[in-house]
Amino acid sequence: MQKSKMEEKPKKKPRKVTAGPIREKARTMEKLIAAVGKVIKKHGYPGLTVANIASESGLDRKLVYTYFGTLDNLIEVYITRQDYWKSKANKQIESLLQAENLSKLAMVNLLQGQFEQVLNDKILQRIIHWELGVKSKPLRKLADSREEVGELLLNKFEESYPNKDIDLRALLAIQTAGLYYLALHASSNGSTFCGIDIGTPEGKERINRTVENTLDLLINSSNQSKGD
Repeated sequence: MQKSKMEEKPKKKPRKVTAGPIREKARTMEKLIAAVGKVIKKHGYPGLTVANIASESGLDRKLVYTYFGTLDNLIEVYITRQDYWKSKANKQIESLLQAENLSKLAMVNLLQGQFEQVLNDKILQRIIHWELGVKSKPLRKLADSREEVGELLLNKFEESYPNKDIDLRALLAIQTAGLYYLALHASSNGSTFCGIDIGTPEGKERINRTVENTLDLLINSSNQSKGD
């Protein structure tokens, strides 16, 4: 006896196939982003061409434009991931901006973390070199974006430790630039600077300790100014 239409099992709905293409797109994008790093290591910034990236990734060069629009956009994604302020310390910075005050210790940790990152990250070192010697839209955009984050941090730090007698921004600018240069110098030359060998734990500790001591002097000066 044949089953009635009511007794027939409902047909299964076809599975959605969107997950596959989405995952494939993500994998392709990651391959292209990773290829940027490989090209940098082999050829440096001048070697960042669509042809080289496509060759390194094993993908069609058209995919650079399909998924990123332009070569500059692809490079921007890569260097943003390498930047300390925009990637490595991003969660830490978000937490600090939500806090009521920005403590001296938090600022010290940011500066010391940046020093450590530049000292040990070869790609980040190259990016800093490019910022100093190459005019590039992705690098300029990264610098501007970093400044926006820095502005928020500086505003909060100035509110936490107001002191009209000290140019806080200039002090932090000198500290940051100095840490960058010391890290680059130690990595490139491996020699001492002012008699300090940054390549040794003792030398690095002297720099980190002085970063904290300098801000201690600033805070103490600020407190004394309030008491006058």
